[in-house]
Amino acid sequence: MNVFGSSLSLSAQDPSGNWSCEGSSCLGEASQEYKGFANRHLSLPVPCRVPPKAMCTGKLQTSLLVVGYFVYLLVGAAVFQALERTAEKQEKRAAARMKEAFLHNFTHLTIAEIEQFMKNLTEAIQNGVYPVGNESQIEDSNWDFSDSFFFAGTVVSTIGYGTLHPKTAGGQIFCVFFALFGIPLNIVFLHRVGKMLSLLCKKLGKFLYEKGMRKKKIKFLTLLFFLVMGILVFLCLPSLFFQITEGWSYSEGIYFAFITLSTIGFGDYVVGKQPGRNYFRYYRMLVAIWILFGLAWIALLFNLLTMVLEDTEKIIVKDLHQIGKPFLQGPLTPSTT
Repeated sequence: MNVFGSSLSLSAQDPSGNWSCEGSSCLGEASQEYKGFANRHLSLPVPCRVPPKAMCTGKLQTSLLVVGYFVYLLVGAAVFQALERTAEKQEKRAAARMKEAFLHNFTHLTIAEIEQFMKNLTEAIQNGVYPVGNESQIEDSNWDFSDSFFFAGTVVSTIGYGTLHPKTAGGQIFCVFFALFGIPLNIVFLHRVGKMLSLLCKKLGKFLYEKGMRKKKIKFLTLLFFLVMGILVFLCLPSLFFQITEGWSYSEGIYFAFITLSTIGFGDYVVGKQPGRNYFRYYRMLVAIWILFGLAWIALLFNLLTMVLEDTEKIIVKDLHQIGKPFLQGPLTPSTT
């Protein structure tokens, strides 16, 4: 699933207010709001000064949004944990009993009974229950607070790995309403994070302008800084971390990072699920926070690429029109009688 209808922006402005450029708010509005970058111009004069009172109000709104957003996720995680943990423990105990019965009687089982065992085992694995190891592993839950927070983050971001899902009626109904209000809240949050990212580019633009650099070069370097820093912070370094923590190859870490941040979410690679590996307590919670901020960056990156493709299409059409114009408007040879 994809949630890249979110509002994001990238802007840069010189200290004198002579030029300004701002990124698209969303894929639907990008063609109107992002022409400064997309059309390779930095001449959008928007001289305005933000009053101190309005600036304080904006900071307060941002703070309230961030706090409210994470409180919403924390409350959701607590509710999911309360609704699902007991049912999961019962399911794990049933799977352990099924495994024990199979080990004691597997030499006397009929083909039909073995087929039923395989069916029950497959169903248990699909529900996130792996009947391996001893009975003490029953206490290890997929719905501890860290995992529940991770699940809540994948719900509001619409990633939906599919490896963990509520199985109780209460958990499923709560998930519907949690997503109903959480997804719009996530879009608003991504929009605000996008504005925060744009401040970095604005400061870089001011610095380069003060050094006497030309506007076109400033625009190129600003975009390059945004892309390189984003790739480094949200793709390269996390992939190295996943390589160490999960035992994946570096290419698998890159693959997981992109599939996650693009909200494709195949579910073939999921953090914190490698058997026999010890993870620190709030590992998945930290990964969920990385996902939430990484979504803002990659959504803006997709908007930039969309604008580049749209402008490339326009340039090609224009060039084809210019090439065909002489043939359409060329002088007609007079006919001789």
